Amino acid sequence: MQHIRNIAIIAHVDHGKTTLVDCLLKQSGTFRANEAKASEERIMDSMDLEREKGITIRAKNAAFQYKDYHINIVDTPGHADFGGEVERIMNMIDGVLLVVDAAEGPQAQTRFVLRKALEAGAKPIVVINKIDRENASPKKVLDQVFELFISLNATDEQLDFPFVYCSAKAGFATLDLGQPGSSMEPLFQAIVKHIPPPRAKAGDGFQVLVANLDYSDYLGRIAFGKIVAGKVKVGEPACCLHGHGGVTSGKITMIYHFEGLKRIEIQEAHAGDIVGLTGFEDVFIGETIAEKPERGALPYIPIDPPTIQMEFAVNDGPLAGKDGKLVTARHIWERLQKEIRTNVALRVAPTNDPKVFAVSGRGEMQIAILVEQMRREGYEVLVSRPEVLWKKGANGELLEPIEKVFLEIPQENMGPVLENLAFRKGEITHMHHHGAQVTIEGLIPMRGLIGFETDLVNMTRGLGVMSHLFHEYGADRGEIAARKNGSLVSMDAGEATSYALNMIQERGRLMVVPGDEVYVGMIVGENARENDIPVNPVKEKRLTNMRSQGEGKGIQLSPPLKLSLERALEYIDVDEFVEATPSHLRLRKKILDENQRKRAEKSRVMKFAGN
Repeated sequence: MQHIRNIAIIAHVDHGKTTLVDCLLKQSGTFRANEAKASEERIMDSMDLEREKGITIRAKNAAFQYKDYHINIVDTPGHADFGGEVERIMNMIDGVLLVVDAAEGPQAQTRFVLRKALEAGAKPIVVINKIDRENASPKKVLDQVFELFISLNATDEQLDFPFVYCSAKAGFATLDLGQPGSSMEPLFQAIVKHIPPPRAKAGDGFQVLVANLDYSDYLGRIAFGKIVAGKVKVGEPACCLHGHGGVTSGKITMIYHFEGLKRIEIQEAHAGDIVGLTGFEDVFIGETIAEKPERGALPYIPIDPPTIQMEFAVNDGPLAGKDGKLVTARHIWERLQKEIRTNVALRVAPTNDPKVFAVSGRGEMQIAILVEQMRREGYEVLVSRPEVLWKKGANGELLEPIEKVFLEIPQENMGPVLENLAFRKGEITHMHHHGAQVTIEGLIPMRGLIGFETDLVNMTRGLGVMSHLFHEYGADRGEIAARKNGSLVSMDAGEATSYALNMIQERGRLMVVPGDEVYVGMIVGENARENDIPVNPVKEKRLTNMRSQGEGKGIQLSPPLKLSLERALEYIDVDEFVEATPSHLRLRKKILDENQRKRAEKSRVMKFAGN
């Protein structure tokens, strides 16, 4: 146990956390020179999406050997929609590496995860990364980190943190800026010296607090966590103590241990180590696996509840099945079931319509990433606008999810941001000015957060950063106005023509280009006004034997509005879908036929008036 170290790595998006882990794994000799993995960049980003977006989505485990020490590393997500991952990780570790960019300094998401680590009593080591950047000022950033620790009410012991300067990309660390290092040796030594051995009790009976899940087609659910007490062996009887108080008996069928990124099967494991256990199919995060029920459950940390819901529906449009191979309700349902085996923050339920499924999660980014993964795997799916999940209070009143939001913005953009928050029914609880930056804390209904991140990026020219945490279910905050513009909806099918689009662009912004296939009910643009307008994007110019004045003039079309998947999900209205296929993203009305749409709207208005 004295030779085990458990550390988490905390960093803001794109501050070099994943590159640093790669560097530690390579220099510790975890990968031999002839291993293919060693030459691959950002090894810890196991998903294509993580590599492309440059963010960590799933918390992952790795380990390396340094001299006699076995060092377990847990990679933590920085994005708030994956905040459910962060709290659990803090139960597994005893120290954290706080990675901060030597040019940008600590950012809002660093603050959010660091607060959790300090509250859990983890010992921090500050790593000032990217010191070889041309605009780096490591000394100034170190002062900012110290101020950050003070503002998070760190203890005197935590304020006396060790620090290391490094360049993960160049592969060196140093304690003195005047003498650049040649390897990561100073960081290895700091980890062994300053991070305490695991808080665990040796002995016979074992207890493991489950902090992460995976799934194997052969062994079922794999529960990852730290052995808090005792030692565990393959084949011995055990029980799972559930969060709701129930107990399930079983036995340990396999134990996994980490070497690099590989899972190695072992016969027994001891207190303090981070392992994967199989043998319990219905185990969940935060629960305890123990030798017998008398050992008692460890403190249960519930996961933040899902606060938004979207509908996933079978693609029933005219172009369905042209791109993807997996298009039926059975395909979609099986894929969603596979996802919830490992992604515990998601919930999936069937609806009254057998072709539509309700998917709930922590934020639209989390669900958008699932849709993006499905597209890449060959699925076609229709996704509705995110709707918040309401609850009934003790007196029967409706309660909505309220989020605590943390913003880090330039001071010059404060006016528009505060105005936007007020429009979204947000309340500011705390504001802190430091230099040209402002940190804002506030409470905002989850409804108000939908689409806010895009607005924030636009208002601050990409410099604003946001993270949010579930706060409570509170009273209804009143109406929040949705999108102000209507849609330009196609009333004909075929290929869009320049001639037709040229006339349509006078009504608003286009979303298609000449040659795109369109169908009845598909959204081809954004109307400049509030109402929807039917348009014909496939109309062709009639040829006559008379020469007209406009003959031979080139048609100038404005660049189309191209939406990313996340932006499209925020953009659509309640009566619209995003059609996601492997090679296309289209927006469409839920009811394609215009006459049926009018009838449905009429009956809805009459029903509403009757109530």
